[in-house]
Amino acid sequence: MLLPIALPAAAIVSLAILIESRGRGGVLYSQVRVKQFGVPFNIYKFRSMVTDAEINGAQWASKNDSRITRIGKIIRKGRLDEIPQLYNVLIGDMSFVGPRPERPEFVEKLAKAIPYYEERHRVKPGLTGWAQVCYSYGDTVGDSIEKLQYDLYYVKNYSALLDLLILLQTAEVVMLGKGAQ
Repeated sequence: MLLPIALPAAAIVSLAILIESRGRGGVLYSQVRVKQFGVPFNIYKFRSMVTDAEINGAQWASKNDSRITRIGKIIRKGRLDEIPQLYNVLIGDMSFVGPRPERPEFVEKLAKAIPYYEERHRVKPGLTGWAQVCYSYGDTVGDSIEKLQYDLYYVKNYSALLDLLILLQTAEVVMLGKGAQ
């Protein structure tokens, strides 16, 4: 159902990224994330940062991050950078709703610092989740502790009704540009 909406948007985003980067660097990028049961997988996104953004290693995006391109700021605000993740949903790595998948480097660090952190991997990761609609973007261990509370609530209480509520709230978040970094 989302394809008729997603494909034209994906074409426009791709063209905008190509124009801004003058054809240098890819339009898409993949990144290793952790899914259900702690298994690594490749997530796909539209490139919203400069091509060598993590030359010094993995790091969280921060407010006013200089690595984010002009087009990147726009597509992140509307969550358009995440359209390619529909492929991850189609192949079964992700679902529409669930805890956001995190990078292995961060999972390892957070699992050591936060009790029960790995419990969030009992369900498939999602394009959106309870933490995404209830808490703004997080870029610290403290933020991860807060978001984990929402993720654990979801893991314990997930249902079709909760998923529908999250999807409706996600539509509001996307339309109002809340929480994007």
